[in-house]
Amino acid sequence: MAVFSNDWSEILSSELEKDYYKELREFLKKEYASYKVFPNMFDIYAAFNRTPYKHTKVVIIGQDPYHGEGQAHGYSFSVPKDVPIPPSLKNIYKELEEDTGVPAPNHGNLEGWADEGVLLLNNVLTVRAHRAHSHKGAGWEKLTDKVIEVLNQRDQPLVFILWGRPAQRKAASVDRSRHYVIQSPHPSPLSAYRGFFGSRPFSKANQFLESVGHKPVDWNALNKI
Repeated sequence: MAVFSNDWSEILSSELEKDYYKELREFLKKEYASYKVFPNMFDIYAAFNRTPYKHTKVVIIGQDPYHGEGQAHGYSFSVPKDVPIPPSLKNIYKELEEDTGVPAPNHGNLEGWADEGVLLLNNVLTVRAHRAHSHKGAGWEKLTDKVIEVLNQRDQPLVFILWGRPAQRKAASVDRSRHYVIQSPHPSPLSAYRGFFGSRPFSKANQFLESVGHKPVDWNALNKI
């Protein structure tokens, strides 16, 4: 199973030798052999391979992949272009347009943001079909905790966008004296009106990036793919 194809390989190489990761790998072999599991095994690390550590400017944390047919492809909140846009992502696009004036794309593929340095990180990277949170506790949380730890250690300041309490708990250890944390309720239809709408995460992220000498994210990149 392919892992990392860029600088994440060296940064996380010692993690891949730990017992919990070896156990996770064996668990995944059995799961993929016995059940339908998302995403495709070759897309598990897509977000990392598309957004190198050194190029990461913004981190958006999701929970586990979409568990519907054809939805998950390795990026939090994202779906392939030919898949209907999920409700939470529709709300993200609505806030994007209100916040920045960027028109909502007609697809749900967020790879354009990944190319802009937005790491679309899920807490758990795989899921059994139609069974949300089915791979919770299998070991992914330890690996993604390590990812946040090494990002937190970066000298260059980053933006962490945390939607909902699980993401906020996941990144509770981030040093807010160095990095910029934007948090609000989750964009799901159940909670978006409780403070997600109007939170202006996209413009706030770019204002911070510019203030520390980073090039801002082109949030309109989605309309160019």
